[in-house]
Amino acid sequence: MDSALPQFRLDGKVALVTDVREKEVEATADRLRALGAKAEARVHDVTDEASWNSVVDATIAGLGGLEVLVNNAGVERMAFITECDVEEYRWIQDVNSTGTFLGCKVGVRAMRPGGAAGRGGSIVNLSSAAGLIGVTALHAYSASKGAVRLLTKTVAVECAQLQTGIRCNSIHPSVVESDMGDHFLQNFIDLGLTPDLETTKAAFLAQVPMGEWARPSDVGNAALFLAGDASRFITGAEIPVDGGFTAT
Repeated sequence: MDSALPQFRLDGKVALVTDVREKEVEATADRLRALGAKAEARVHDVTDEASWNSVVDATIAGLGGLEVLVNNAGVERMAFITECDVEEYRWIQDVNSTGTFLGCKVGVRAMRPGGAAGRGGSIVNLSSAAGLIGVTALHAYSASKGAVRLLTKTVAVECAQLQTGIRCNSIHPSVVESDMGDHFLQNFIDLGLTPDLETTKAAFLAQVPMGEWARPSDVGNAALFLAGDASRFITGAEIPVDGGFTAT
């Protein structure tokens, strides 16, 4: 499996990595440190505003500021619309959409002029190809990622018009080589839409003009581009990282 982290040195870079899972977030921070970054890990529930305030305060106090915020937390479940449980639907919106909203809200407060960090910066929101097109049995997830897409554009326009120095863009990956990607493909078999994994993979790859899966590093490199000065005049954009999947 490809690494989600860029394969070059990160000397001098600083980052706070968060997740609800302590073991996983510590492992990610260790990998960043191995690449030369100063990285800290913190358990964080993205659906809780107080947790967001605590994380942002800790970032500014411990790492000297906040200039880039990546909203990457996400969950996915599949069900036909007639079988889609309303509580599960609400949970997916809470993590994927509300969590991103809270990240933007607290991040903008800190990054804008007069905020605790106050130097502007870049917010990168992870949406999905499923936030651009419809996918059978992916109702809750697609709705949440479509919400992230337009939330991103609204934040971008507002921050630009208020001259905050903050840019906001979204990334829209297709199926990525990952545990979540494997789970997504297995759902089609479990729902009786495809007979086996080989058939499922072939059907999806047939819809990707480049004929391969997205790698975690493809998504990570897009985030690095949107975070840095090379994209200084890009805001409110949606960047598909999908091998042409949504272009057909």
